[in-house]
Amino acid sequence: MPGSDLTRLRTAITAFFALDGFVFAGWVVRIPAIKEQTGASAGALGLALLGVSAGAVITMTLTGRLCRRFGSHPVTVVCGVLLSLSVALPPLTHSVPALGGVLLVFGAAYGGINVAFNSAAVDLVAALRRPIMPGFHAAFSLGGMVGAGLGGLVAGSLSPALHLLGLTVIGLLVTAVAGRTLLRQEPPLPPDRVRPEESAPRRPDTRTRGLVTVFGLIALCTAYGEGALADWGALHLEQDLHAHPGVAAAGYSGFALAMTAGRLSGTTLLERLGRVRTVVAGGATASAGMLLGSLAPSVWAALLGFAVTGLGLANLFPVAVERAGALAGPGGVAVASTLGYGGMLLGPPAIGLMADRYSLPTALTSVAALAAVASAIGYATRRLASDRT
Repeated sequence: MPGSDLTRLRTAITAFFALDGFVFAGWVVRIPAIKEQTGASAGALGLALLGVSAGAVITMTLTGRLCRRFGSHPVTVVCGVLLSLSVALPPLTHSVPALGGVLLVFGAAYGGINVAFNSAAVDLVAALRRPIMPGFHAAFSLGGMVGAGLGGLVAGSLSPALHLLGLTVIGLLVTAVAGRTLLRQEPPLPPDRVRPEESAPRRPDTRTRGLVTVFGLIALCTAYGEGALADWGALHLEQDLHAHPGVAAAGYSGFALAMTAGRLSGTTLLERLGRVRTVVAGGATASAGMLLGSLAPSVWAALLGFAVTGLGLANLFPVAVERAGALAGPGGVAVASTLGYGGMLLGPPAIGLMADRYSLPTALTSVAALAAVASAIGYATRRLASDRT
């Protein structure tokens, strides 16, 4: 495939990553308004929000099979359309069961597009022979920051229905433009590989499945930290360190900005250190940062710790998903993504349970512990991974 075609393909895939973050963040900032509209209690809203998680987890496994059968490009485009359409549905509901139902659809589209565009990105990474996966995930982070910022600006002037309908329009336009490139081009393959239809299908062997699970566990450890900091970071700063609410809110923002910066520089880092050293160093950095963030006696030291944690975790998830996909195709991406998403779901409630039993600062050290586990897994499997990837 000519270099210009690969460049256009890279741009199109990047657009879908950014769109995913943009749409999801736009929905998240309107959750309080949707809660008021439906009259849901906090507990009922929590149950309804499980629809997003359930839809995503169920669809991720199915999407891996669809990508193997129909190709990751068409599946990405279809999921982009479904994601754009489904984000407009929550404001149309007026009861908790109805909200849970439409969020199940939204979560299914969200989970599906994550597996599909990650699978498309894995193919492009292999064709370019450059570790560009962090750049795609940086686009997701940037899209989320823009979506959240824009949502905050329009929340006072636009109803949730108009705001989310606007996201639908933007999403369909981006899907139409970027999707044309994906539908016109076959997923690229490096010269030493043939297309699946040109070779007999082969199930991954036990060793390959084990390695895919290992990379999925690294993704889980990383996403656990993201979920925990998103839900508990500000509360720790305000409750335990008596920070001003505005300063406390900046804690997660600093974490997210550091993670985005780390992903933007991720390709350079991977080219210099390699995947194993990047995972080991990233996990160790995140572990040290989170120990500082959770146990520091001052607000500013904790904020620094959150930022260091973001830098450390930045490239672990992209590397894990890319390696799983290189080993087992869309099925590998599905396994790693599902485990990673499971970690994001596990983090907040696990922190809450540990905080009730011990304290919130102690509970947050579990983020440091799992980051260290990710680093240890990366080091322990370095020879096995290098043999197969």
